[in-house]
Amino acid sequence: MNKGEKPVGLLGIGLIGTTVARRLLDAGFTVVGYDIDRARREALAALGGRPAESVAAVGQLCGCVVLAVFNSSQVEDVVEGAGGLLSVAPPPEASRIVINLSTCEPERIVALAARTRERGLTFVEMPISGTTVQIAKGDGAGLVGGDGAAIESVDPVLAAICPRRYSVGGIGAGGKAKLAVNLILGLNRAALAEGITFAEKIGLDPHAFLDVARGSAAYSQVMDVKGVRMIDRDFVAYGKIVQSMKDFTIIRECAREAGQALPFSELYIEMLQGCIQAGEGDWDNCAIIEEIRRRTLLRDETRGSSAQAD
Repeated sequence: MNKGEKPVGLLGIGLIGTTVARRLLDAGFTVVGYDIDRARREALAALGGRPAESVAAVGQLCGCVVLAVFNSSQVEDVVEGAGGLLSVAPPPEASRIVINLSTCEPERIVALAARTRERGLTFVEMPISGTTVQIAKGDGAGLVGGDGAAIESVDPVLAAICPRRYSVGGIGAGGKAKLAVNLILGLNRAALAEGITFAEKIGLDPHAFLDVARGSAAYSQVMDVKGVRMIDRDFVAYGKIVQSMKDFTIIRECAREAGQALPFSELYIEMLQGCIQAGEGDWDNCAIIEEIRRRTLLRDETRGSSAQAD
């Protein structure tokens, strides 16, 4: 599939979808997109894309459609639901191929790909590891799963979205790899948040400490991406708490099915729930530090009450 020859469809124009639209447009593709939110469709038009009025309208105009929706249920709905892609024929002389960027339950995507293959739809998955800022810069890592010929047929689209890509196997493998990466990444964020809070508590300047941590054996990329934002309480969302909660819920279920215990992840889920209960669900996922700060404050208050009682 070459640039400019045929439009690329885009379903979901949120944080990831908008970033993907920019990358495709900058690479010379025509992008036809739909989101249930009219303001997001208008934002796509402002970028130079072509908003559509429905999922089916995208399907009628585009053989290749990129999915950047929230979860597995939404993927299933836009593909095979009422008014979904399979409710209309693709453009003349075009085959129907879907590139799924969403982080989903792998087995549901495997089942969906199998169900829809008989109806002429081919699935490729490429969940992306990285924040929207990293993806915008071309620094995201695409985790590609699917049939080799199908992947090759849409490689220019994949390359425009993610110059750095890893082929990890068949359908479902991309989702599994993304979940395993997200498990490590989430726990790295929590470790950094706890380390920064600890440094503050024992009297270190947090910005100076972050510089030390970056140069130490404890270094991880999350320090560069999230460290200053944690310290400065900059929680404008590039990856939301609710999205992390969704991903870790899937991770926990996959682990249960595989018979693996995830003790650190269970605690992380508990902290994510604390953020959501505090009204921080739509904040950036680096706001996990707020839950650690709350727990530190609660511990201090409990100690103070005990001392007064004595």
